[in-house]
Amino acid sequence: MALSGLLAEQIIVMFLTMAVGYAVVKLGLFRSEDSRVISNMVVYICSPCVIVNSFQIDMTPDKVQGLLLAMTAAVAVHAVLIILVKLLEKPLGLTSIEKASVIYSNAGYLVIPLVDVVLGEEWVFYTTAYILVQTILIWTHGVRLLGGESEGNYRKILRNPNIIATAIGLTLFLTKIRIPSIPASCIEGVGDMISPASMLVIGMIIGKVKLGQVFRKKRPYLICFLRLIVVPVLAAAVFAWVGRMGIHKDAEYILMVSLIATSAPAAAMITQLSQIYHKDEQYASVINVMSVLFCIITMPAVVMLYEFLYML
Repeated sequence: MALSGLLAEQIIVMFLTMAVGYAVVKLGLFRSEDSRVISNMVVYICSPCVIVNSFQIDMTPDKVQGLLLAMTAAVAVHAVLIILVKLLEKPLGLTSIEKASVIYSNAGYLVIPLVDVVLGEEWVFYTTAYILVQTILIWTHGVRLLGGESEGNYRKILRNPNIIATAIGLTLFLTKIRIPSIPASCIEGVGDMISPASMLVIGMIIGKVKLGQVFRKKRPYLICFLRLIVVPVLAAAVFAWVGRMGIHKDAEYILMVSLIATSAPAAAMITQLSQIYHKDEQYASVINVMSVLFCIITMPAVVMLYEFLYML
């Protein structure tokens, strides 16, 4: 149960950093819109540095098999989510924003820094599988779901900084090329900024939202229940069962990385896409904010459940 406790501790630390971002906006020191600069820094600089650095490990059959396991888990999770949302669409009257919020998690901003701190830098390597699968799906299936055109999305996928970083990192990994010590230290140092910078962005975005209005709406509670409890609990049970099959010596932690990504809050990208395609971006923002706040409790609880089930 130690990992779930460490995860809870780290989420609280990240929450406090998020509170700083919230406070500076409320105090008028910064505007919520100023978060865009930090957000761009995270997306275009910090996150790619973390991903490239995570591939600076020795290529072994175990690492390759582990990456394939993580990729399989990511594909399976998204396939089940898409099917589940389709089945629940009519009974629950799910809107396009609600469906996208259930399917896509904030796997970039939150998961990379969490895995880095809780499990260690070497495990960030496996987060790239989930990010790769989700990035491809969100710019194809996700865009169509929100009523946008799919043309040109493949170009956006290829231009995505996380995809480019994954391609570079994977090339270095497969060719066994190591980055020289000085630029490697620079890359590592810039990557270390991802956790506080990511949380400041989320806090500054929340700073313009009236939290009283957020919690008065009833519908987002249902979406958060599906995104943060139903889906992760099912994933925890399945991953624990698969992990005990002995398919990989590190299956427990590789699948835990996938579980952390699966149990993350709704993707912030949904709000941005809702704005682009003239959907209700305010509602998408409410779901995002609420899920971020609730995940402080739900993510450690899900990991604790996974650890318990794995030990059975």
